[in-house]
Order: sequence, then structure tokens, then C-alpha cells
Amino acid sequence: MSKGIYVATIEPNSGKSVVVLGLMRMLLGKTAKVGYFRPIIEDLETGDMDNHINTVMSHFELDINYKKTFAYTRSQVLDLYNQGKSGEVIDEIIKKYKNLEDRFDFVLVEGTDFSHENSSLELDINILISKNLGLPVIIVSQGDKKVLKEIVDSVQLAHDTFKQEVDVLSIITNKANPDDLSTLKTQLKTRINSGTDITVIPKIPNLSSPTVKEISKALGGVVLFGQDMLNNLTENFSVGAMHLRNYLMHLKENALVITPGDRADIILGALQANISNNYPKIAGIILTGGLIPEEPILKLIQGLPSIVPLVSVKGGTYHVTNSIGNIKSRIYAENTEKIATSIATFEKHVDTDKLADNLITFNSEVFTPRMFQYNLLQRALNNKKHIVLPEGYDERVLRAAARLISAHVVELTLLGEEDKIKELIAKLDIPLNIDEINIISPTKSPHFEDYANTFYELRKHKNVTLQMAKDTMSDVSYFGTMMIYKGHADGMVSGAVHTTQHTLRPALQFIKTKPGVNLVSSIFFMCLEDRISVFGDCAINPNPNAQELAEIAVSSAQTAKEFGIDPKVAMLSYSSGASGKGADVEKVREATDIVKAQNSDLKIEGPIQYDAAVDMRIGKTKLPDSEVAGHASVLIFPDLNTGNNTYKAVQRETGALAIGPVLQGLNKPVNDLSRGCTVDDIYSTVIITAIQAQNQ
Repeated sequence: MSKGIYVATIEPNSGKSVVVLGLMRMLLGKTAKVGYFRPIIEDLETGDMDNHINTVMSHFELDINYKKTFAYTRSQVLDLYNQGKSGEVIDEIIKKYKNLEDRFDFVLVEGTDFSHENSSLELDINILISKNLGLPVIIVSQGDKKVLKEIVDSVQLAHDTFKQEVDVLSIITNKANPDDLSTLKTQLKTRINSGTDITVIPKIPNLSSPTVKEISKALGGVVLFGQDMLNNLTENFSVGAMHLRNYLMHLKENALVITPGDRADIILGALQANISNNYPKIAGIILTGGLIPEEPILKLIQGLPSIVPLVSVKGGTYHVTNSIGNIKSRIYAENTEKIATSIATFEKHVDTDKLADNLITFNSEVFTPRMFQYNLLQRALNNKKHIVLPEGYDERVLRAAARLISAHVVELTLLGEEDKIKELIAKLDIPLNIDEINIISPTKSPHFEDYANTFYELRKHKNVTLQMAKDTMSDVSYFGTMMIYKGHADGMVSGAVHTTQHTLRPALQFIKTKPGVNLVSSIFFMCLEDRISVFGDCAINPNPNAQELAEIAVSSAQTAKEFGIDPKVAMLSYSSGASGKGADVEKVREATDIVKAQNSDLKIEGPIQYDAAVDMRIGKTKLPDSEVAGHASVLIFPDLNTGNNTYKAVQRETGALAIGPVLQGLNKPVNDLSRGCTVDDIYSTVIITAIQAQNQ
């Protein structure tokens, strides 16, 4: 079940607030604790609150700190994008959303207010945010003053654009011509034949009309009278420039009167008409030119039994009138009538029971790299572990250590001479606080003798002498591994400088494999655009036999499960199902049978080709009855040659982030780095090692 919904619009003035208010009422009727989040808000004056957030929080009395309900302002996002820091924007938004997700049963996320400037960027940002939050989307459009074809074309384009990246749960078209509701809905359903729920809401005059308060605020007006009636709706407006006897004939219900501030005749006549049974009620009076009626006129107005808002604004009548014509209606916290109308409109036209059921049963398969990395970080933070890094002189290791310490995600020990490490940190200007890490020189450690003696006892049957043990324990890989064995550290990451053999040999000698596991193998977490796949074995075992291949599959499935990935295992080969013959494909078939016999509840398919494993269309064609084909999350390669080449090809051709190799099968976690690794690789591998240590 999804724990959130993302409401996105595709154009300005779409009536998105109607949908948000209606959804919030619906959700609060289904679950007790509903949160609200706006990733990006409009730029505000210092001290002001975002109107959307203020309206939702105050009306529904949500228990959320205001600062936790948004991540950035529009200008902040644009600045970061211009600096090439779009990734930081998404990371912070994920962090803020996840904090709310932890507190609430469900979170309603409202996308940006669309502006004409940067509209394509804004669309992309909303898609990117919803995708990285793993949320289904409700798309909101509007049909005001548009022909049917224009509405249908724009909605279909938006649907197809979003659908490529995220799940579109519903499409709601607001402000449609009441006479076109049925026709428009039919045309939309015909064009968007994807099972997506489609709703059309007519234009509601009360929601489309701005209040006197909105007009006053937009014009920077000063309210002279009628403060308690500022929520009056202005359904139309007219200029009082002719003689009063003629102007009275032009008054309409809920009209806004616009007249210069020195036209006492129009002002008093309009106020008198408002309390007369023979004329329509007016919404208010705008006094132009910055002029205020003289004292006797003000005194007369003050004594009237009922006074609509009188607002003084600067600017000539012509300019003010044009400005009022461009003011769009908004919903704000104090206007409870508009809020009530919005909710009633939503409930009348939206099938809320169906929408609620769709939300409850929705389960997204989208899992982006940034979501995966965020989850890793949070898991590591929940139970901080101690990781040893033997290669304390490598610049990449030191820079990764600085990031890890800054994130407070693990406790770290660097192996090497303290003075030399301090000198490197200063020389390379690395922001690593020495006081927050442990630095150990193996031969100077107070544990050195104990470690050497322990190694001697463990390996004397292999003709290892005590002196040989001391010589061996001066090696950083052996010393670091012994720290884990003795419980002085929880895991080790090495290989930036040393070979895989150098990193693994000590682990195999005395850390050894878990009970029931005969083989140490490896996987890569392949962080593709919209999912995380597990590739194994791409680093350790050159040519496993059927039994070993089966063990790699089981270990890889377990690793996937430990990291929040539902294991659906594809045993890869050059043929799918029963079509292929030959020793290589028979080995994969035998390995699959072994896994099925030992793990009947594990979803596994093999032999299967790569395309059938990951592409739903091809998978359905080649293996129509398989629950793995087209959905595989764990891909097991028949040999190291195939696995290593494939992971590198996928990484280079798709731009996927490859995290690993992650070793599996050891009693305690030791992970090997590539000698071409980056700072990001080390950072991610340390976090993964810490999580493996939590799972021991």
C-alpha cells in the first residue's frame, strides 16, 4: 500500500486547491493521522506563510510544524539547479517527506503552483519528485475558456508524459463548461484508455470569483470600512464614472464598484442601493487615485446600518480596473465558505470511495537510486556500527571518511600512522575531524600481541609460527579482519589499493562462512533509473557448477531481502524455458531445480534470457505463466565472464550506479572495493557494510 499521493497540475489556475481540500477531507475520513507536504513553495516575504499550507493546516487542524511541511522555495530550487545541484534538491525533499511518512498514516503531497515561466522545467521537477517519492499521481488540469479538443490534447500529453515515469492514479479536469461535462469525459476516456480514473468538474462561479480581500491584497489597498465583510465574492465589477442616476442602472448582484475616492455621489449612492430592496447587493467599493472621502462623507458612511468593504488603492481608475480583471481567485484559511464549497464540489463530482480503494490497494514498483540510498542511510543511522578502513593513506578513502563522519552514520577506524594521515588530510584540505575517528597503527596497537597470538592459535595447524603470525598481523588487511573477529569492529571495507585476494584471504582464513554456506560470492546493486536490481556473481567465482550457482542464487536472494528488495530470481542463460540445449544451459536448469527443491517459497525462474527477465512484454511472450519473467529483481549470471561484462555494459550504457561488489556468505561483513573506485563507491559500500553488520 502506498503511504502517500502526489497532486500535480499541468498549467496555471487549474483549481488544484479544490482537489487538495477534497482529498484531505476524504483521507481524514479513512485514516486518523494524515500529513501534508509541499516540496516547493512560492517565494515569500519574510515572516509570511505559504497560503496553501496555512489553509490546509488551519482548516483541518493538522499537528505539523510549519517548517516541516515544505523543503524549498521556488528561487532556491532554481539557484541549486543552476549550480548543477539538482541531486541535492531531491535528497532533501526525500528526507523531509520520509520524516512525515514516519509520523503519519498517510501523506498528501501537493506539487508546485504552475507558472508560465520555466513551465517545462516545472513539469519535469514534479515528475522527478513524485518518482523519487514513489508516489502515484493525480493530474489536475482546467478547461476554462478552452475548446474540447484543446483540453483533451493537453490532458493526454500530460498523462503520457507522467505515465512514462510514474503511476497516474487519476485525472481531474476542473472548470469545465457545465454543458460539456458528459462529452468531455467520454472523449478523455476514449483518448486515455489506460484504466486511469477520469473526473470532470464544472466551473463553479463561487470558486472562480475573487473576494474583496484578494483584490485588496493584490492592489495593496487600505481598508477603510467593512473589515468583517472582506470575504464577499466579486462576481463582476463596473466603473462608476457617469452620473449616479445612470450608474445605478448598471449595478449587478455581488458587483464590485470601482470609482475615484472623491466621487461621494457614487460612493453614497452605491451604499444606499446595497441596503435598498430595490437594487442588487454589492460586494464592495474600490476607491481609486489614493483619494479618501472628506470627513463629513466618512462620518455619514460610518453611521450607516450596513457597510460593505470600502478599500482605497493607489493608481488611476483605468489602471486599477485592468488590474482587477487579471486577479485570479484563491482559497485562503479565513474564507471558510470557499473551503466548504471546494470540499462539497469535490465530493459531488469525484467517486471518493473508488479513489480511496485505489489508493489503499496501490503498490508502486518504482524504486529509484535516491530512494534506495536514502533508505540505506536511514537504516545505518538506526543502529550505528563500527567499520574499519585499512587503507588510511588513500585520498578517496579519506574523503569518503569525511562524508561518513559528517553524516554521523558510522564509527570509523583508519589504519596507518597517525602523523602521516594527519599530514595527508592537511595537505589535501580534506574536512575530516581527527577527533571524531580512530586511527590505529597495527604494530603500535595495544591489541597487537593478542591479535598475533590469536592468529597463531587459529593457524598453527597450517604450520604458522608465532613470529609468522606477528609478521602477518602487521599487514593492514589481516589486522583489520582480526578487529572484526575479536569484536573490536563490526565490518571492514578495503580494496581501493589492495587486490581482491589480499582483502578476502584473511576473511576466508578465520572469519569463515556462515553455517550452511559453503561459498563466498558477491552481488552488485545496480541502481537503474526506476528500480534496483541485484546482479550476482560478478566479482568472485569464475565458473561455478550447478550446486555453487544455486548457492549464489539463494545468498543473493537473501541479500536482496535484507536490503528491502522483493527477491524475484532469474537464472540467466542464452535460452528461456525448455527451448535450449547444451551443457551451459543444463547447468542453469539444474541449479534452478536445486533452489526450488530447497526453497519452495522463493520466486525463481530459469533458464531465462536477460530480456525476458526484465522486460514485461518479452517475458509474457516467452514465459507467459511465469511470475518472475519481466519482473526479475535478482539476476544470477552463469559465470564470472558473463556477469562482469554485463554489469559493466549496463553501467556504462544506462548511466546506472553500480554499488559493490558486496560480499555475501561470511560470518561477519568484509567488502572489497574496485581499485578504480570513487569516493561515492566507498561511501555507499561502508553504509552497506554497516547494514550487513546489523543483520548478523
